Amino acid sequence: MALLKRFANNWSRFFCRSYMNSSGCTIYSLSSGHIKCGVSVIRVSGPQAKHALRALVNNEEYEPKQRLAYLKSFYHPSTKEMIDKGLLLWFPGPASFTGEDSCEFQVHGSLAVIAAMLDALGQLPGLRPAHPGEFTKRAFFGGKLDLTEVEGLADLIHAETEAQRKQALLQSTGSLKRLYDSWRMRMIRCAAHLEAYIDFAEEEQIEAGVIVQLTRELKSVKREIHEHLNDQRQGELLRDGVRTVIIGAPNVGKSSLLNLLCQRSVSIVTEQAGTTRDIIEAMHNFGGYPVIFSDTAGLRKHTKDTIELEGMARAKKCLEQADLILLLTDAKALQQVQNDADVDSYIKSYLEELDLPVQMCNGKRLHLIANKSDTLSREELERLSKINAMLTISCQKQDNIPAFLSALESILQKLCGTPRAEHPRITHMRYRQQLVRCIEHIEIFLREYSPDVYPDMAIAAQKLRLAVRCIERITGHVHVEDILDVVFKDFCIGK
Repeated sequence: MALLKRFANNWSRFFCRSYMNSSGCTIYSLSSGHIKCGVSVIRVSGPQAKHALRALVNNEEYEPKQRLAYLKSFYHPSTKEMIDKGLLLWFPGPASFTGEDSCEFQVHGSLAVIAAMLDALGQLPGLRPAHPGEFTKRAFFGGKLDLTEVEGLADLIHAETEAQRKQALLQSTGSLKRLYDSWRMRMIRCAAHLEAYIDFAEEEQIEAGVIVQLTRELKSVKREIHEHLNDQRQGELLRDGVRTVIIGAPNVGKSSLLNLLCQRSVSIVTEQAGTTRDIIEAMHNFGGYPVIFSDTAGLRKHTKDTIELEGMARAKKCLEQADLILLLTDAKALQQVQNDADVDSYIKSYLEELDLPVQMCNGKRLHLIANKSDTLSREELERLSKINAMLTISCQKQDNIPAFLSALESILQKLCGTPRAEHPRITHMRYRQQLVRCIEHIEIFLREYSPDVYPDMAIAAQKLRLAVRCIERITGHVHVEDILDVVFKDFCIGK
């Protein structure tokens, strides 16, 4: 097993050394935010990090201990004038974030201090400003992070809700890496056994049972990947946000509902029907889950208004991209709905009234909401309140709003799930694409290799290598220059 691991990682050590040797220079940047603050952190990484540290403390013999904070005065190397007084930390490689020698200067966060510190570092030979994401890229090439951890770190930087933070933190600390590496090593072992059987079966008297064993192992890996893919896109929904579209006939209260959900005046609300013509979107942290609410134009069959027709066309296009549909209706229109069984037939007839094909809503979570409950009699309200398949509210009178918000939060929790280390979820479409291709290669191998068929086993072995390559393109164990720019493009400068 240890031999397999060394063989599988030979390429990465060679390539990482090549990258580090070719980069040569030392980089520096402000790693904290570009705003006025109490403390700012300036990071330096590369072979000249210790020289930079000594130059700024104005002591060429200075030898700091690693991972200890020192209160020091920092000086400009050209003018020898004092810039600021702050904390200095030294992280010698390879035990640093990037794997290189690194240091950090924690100074006061004024723009003038930051500018002076960056100017001082820029005066030193062999140093240059870092590109966006370059510290993390060096950590990747230095073997400190794989691509799933890198993307998890990027998601953590951009996380806006509690659930997003939890998911990104799990990924950045290796939850997906461990899962994908286990599949990778199992398939590498199968491929190694197959190639040993091809090359040495007769000479070393390797039994044919090894083929049966590796076939069983591949079927197990395939089943596990299938289960991983069958996640209802929970990880991607949590990362990107749940696209929630509010649809309904004109003047049923869609804009009022959007304002209520976002707790601010996002959309114009008037008594005149058809106020909303374009798509109005608002991102909101709803119970820790990211939601993109979309208010749409009122839908109906018969109209000759050119602007209204365009608004309805945009509403239908928005509906195609929805993850969750809130179908809003006037509570007065539910006279014929007596129980849960009647709700489905009402939804079908209502969608037809809105000129929406039922299949357009297939595969999406759709929930019926009856607005304007304040216009109902007590008997009518009691009847509707007993129907579990819909929610009854009044946006104007704020009736039943807490129960509605609680129900919507439960819906979002089911859609996004709860991030757990033991069951990491797919968070990027490229993971899903590569895993699907991995299964395809395994299936081709299992289909072509059977006791009754004698294929070219060298070709069968190639299918296994391609399956392994798919996993490696996710984690970065192979040279994937074509996706590196995509991975690092969202990082800020200084990270």
